[in-house]
Amino acid sequence: MSAFAAIDSALAMIAPDGRIMMANPAFGRLFGDISSEDLQARLLIESWRNLEGGERVVLFPDGRSFLIRTNILPSGYFVCASDITDQLARDARDARLVRTDRLTELGNRRLLRERLQDLLDSSPAVRGDCALLTVDLDRFRAVNDALGRNIGDALLCLVSKRIRSAVSDVDIVTRLYGDQFGIIQFGRAQPDSAVILAKRLCDLLSRPYMLEGQLIDVTARVGIAPLALEAADVDQVMKNADLALNRARQDRATGYCVFESGMDETVKARRALETDLRRALALREFALVYQPQFDLQTRRVTGFEALLRWNSPTRGTVSPLDFIPLAEETGIINPIGEWVLRTACRDAANWPADITVAVNISAVQFAHRTLATTVLSALSDSDLDPRRLELEITESVMLDARGTALGVLQRLRGTGIRVSLDDFGTGYSSLGYLRSFPFDKIKIDQSFVRGTAEDPGNRAIVRAIASLGQNLGMATVAEGVETAEHLERVAADGCTHVQGYLISRPISPEQVDGFLAAKSAEETECRDDPFQVA
Repeated sequence: MSAFAAIDSALAMIAPDGRIMMANPAFGRLFGDISSEDLQARLLIESWRNLEGGERVVLFPDGRSFLIRTNILPSGYFVCASDITDQLARDARDARLVRTDRLTELGNRRLLRERLQDLLDSSPAVRGDCALLTVDLDRFRAVNDALGRNIGDALLCLVSKRIRSAVSDVDIVTRLYGDQFGIIQFGRAQPDSAVILAKRLCDLLSRPYMLEGQLIDVTARVGIAPLALEAADVDQVMKNADLALNRARQDRATGYCVFESGMDETVKARRALETDLRRALALREFALVYQPQFDLQTRRVTGFEALLRWNSPTRGTVSPLDFIPLAEETGIINPIGEWVLRTACRDAANWPADITVAVNISAVQFAHRTLATTVLSALSDSDLDPRRLELEITESVMLDARGTALGVLQRLRGTGIRVSLDDFGTGYSSLGYLRSFPFDKIKIDQSFVRGTAEDPGNRAIVRAIASLGQNLGMATVAEGVETAEHLERVAADGCTHVQGYLISRPISPEQVDGFLAAKSAEETECRDDPFQVA
């Protein structure tokens, strides 16, 4: 008995009728404030007769929880009881913590996956009224890099509050990672309800934020995966939402996209194309061709633009419109662009000393810190005079990398390299860029040149750009000149150079010398007719 009394655990011998035959002091301390009759009722002793012992949790009216372990004896029950109220509270708190994003106090990826699994295990009727939405923010990384992580974290907290304000109380809101959030919408007709929420999120999250005196603009994109669609598992549902989100990033007009089964095939095709692109660079499947640029004043070819071509052994000839955007998106454009630059410089070094070569440089390449070094290295290795190299950039270079692009351009131009602004007139702020940097040449987009006959407004744009170039001391190149009529119009409108099929289709490096020789022999004939081009 003394040993029984000394045990810290709450122990008792209970008769079959519920009477407490013997208990140690710990049992008395645990239940001493409860009468024997109440204790019998609260421990549900009457139900023990049909059980074979074991463990059960009993909740008391005062909120306390007890773990009751029973062993069946010939003369009743042997009971060990413990108060697990604090333990259950700790377990619940720990369960919440492992399912909570500490920064935003939203749920996290684990919570989202568990709730999705519950839905996939539920009936089709319940699942059919649910959808997963994934949300991310354009330009968040730039904000984080420019203003610091503290501002970035504060922005994410504000975004999370706006998301909460847009959803119902039953919806699950989580932060998946970085600037990506996940929402499970419950009990709504799908996908219409998810589309309504997506539109609201795109509007709400894209409104300006004020943080520490900084006005911050980001844009929300939303991917929607209705759970009514067949999905093998949670990973498939999340993949569907990500596929829709990727499509929403590409289609900036709406800002959201609902998953469709064909998207998976599109992504597989893009991945296959990416694999082939990397292989093409390694196996030297790329080639350069050169399109002449014609000076309307001197009536002679003054340079060539290097154009990239890909002849795949399995795909055949692949259009740059199909693979260049993917190369830029994946970063493959950096090694490809370096190959183009070095190859063009080597080819041009074999041309006459007064013939230039133009190479297109994308915004992605400008974001790479080694671009200037690469350009200068290509010139040094080929022994090409810097004055014979022209870098063609689009407005996106100034727009996406304005913090660094201007300095890189100034450094390169200081060595004698020429810089031209391509596709002029198609962007948003081209005039501002002409004021911030002294370009050598403005290239007028071919859509204005080819459309001058049908739309007088296009011709007015060509005239305005040509006049602007003249006043700023910049040459103006009309692209897409395919007919004598095109040539006559752009010449009359004041353009200084032309480029297009009327002059020549792009030619291989081996054809350049012969082409220049033929053009040189025909110069005298062309001078007699100012609009004749051989």
